Amino acid sequence: MRRRDFLKWQMHGALWLTAGGTALTPFSAQAADSVDIGVAKGAPAAATRAAVELLGGMQTVVKPGDTVVIKPNMSFPHPPEKGTTTHPEVVREVAVMCREAGASRVFILDHPLSRAEACLENSKIDEVCRVLPDTRVLGLEDPSFFVDSPLEDAKEMRSNAFMREVLEADVLIAAPVAKSHGSTGVSLSMKGMMGLIWDRGVMHYRYNLDEAIVDLNTKLTADLVVMDATRVLSTNGPYGPGLVLKEDTVIASRDCVAADAMTVSRFEWYGRRMRPDQVGHIRLAHERGLGNMYIESMAVQEVTV
Repeated sequence: MRRRDFLKWQMHGALWLTAGGTALTPFSAQAADSVDIGVAKGAPAAATRAAVELLGGMQTVVKPGDTVVIKPNMSFPHPPEKGTTTHPEVVREVAVMCREAGASRVFILDHPLSRAEACLENSKIDEVCRVLPDTRVLGLEDPSFFVDSPLEDAKEMRSNAFMREVLEADVLIAAPVAKSHGSTGVSLSMKGMMGLIWDRGVMHYRYNLDEAIVDLNTKLTADLVVMDATRVLSTNGPYGPGLVLKEDTVIASRDCVAADAMTVSRFEWYGRRMRPDQVGHIRLAHERGLGNMYIESMAVQEVTV
């Protein structure tokens, strides 16, 4: 964790204890640049923009001339209502905000688990995003698009092959859909980074999966998370079909651990509530300093649009 972020975390923790544990601060009293988590309820595009604006806007993350990679879930050939892929309007709004902030190029990337053409078509992400200037939507299925690279800060998975565009990008934005997962409990921003490497299987059969997810995120650390919880696949994830909760919510944070922790805390999974520390990779990521899972100690702002 960067020193600046650690000091801000300490400050928010002290303020939270002084206030008797109140997690929410009135927006009028909270500067946007000190908000840790923005939560917006409403239609997908409007809620996406509002959640990012609560953090100070996309210009705090993307600078003029930056190359940006957006990582949504588009691994399955399913329409948005199934809850297995990121809502296309969420992805589009993130890309539009990147362009407004001055991004020179925007790549929307995933390594699909099903045939890429069908995934891009049925998720509707390609349809709504390909018309944007200097924006490409790609499902990369060939190993020639991936480059071997070490993970210097890993504990178990010391190397893998990464999408070349990701290694060369200035900004990485995670835009996952909130869904359950049979192996890890949930699949959110940190687990979603598995869609940017070539060999995902090794994370399942050679390493502890939760530890390998944290290893991966030491290299692929999202500069911003925009969590699509407009629909939450509460059971039978990641593929479904399962129980889809219509929550009309988008959660944004510059802290991937906090974004995932807030999502776990806010919704029901498998018919019950869970704590962030009950999800192995969230707990491990917190312990290894990638972010803060104690959302009650953080500055959270909410808005309905």
